[in-house]
Amino acid sequence: MTNTGIERKVDELGRIVLPIEVRKTLNIDERDSLIISIDGKKIVLEKSVQNCIICSSNDGTIQFRDKILCASCIKELHSQYNGKDIAS
Repeated sequence: MTNTGIERKVDELGRIVLPIEVRKTLNIDERDSLIISIDGKKIVLEKSVQNCIICSSNDGTIQFRDKILCASCIKELHSQYNGKDIAS
């Protein structure tokens, strides 16, 4: 574990701010989800990996509306319905 030497106080609503240096290092962007775990007396934050809602893969995923899909499933869906009127 790396000690950054950065210290933050918890505000009245129980929030802390993750320093920009930490967010950049771990590629954490605004609106990213974090998983909160407890390891003994430590709080562990991990960036949530977004998995495809169809196959659970996290390889090459994109967000479509509020769902996560992988390229493989998108390709399969496209080939299955190519040329068909799926609205009826």
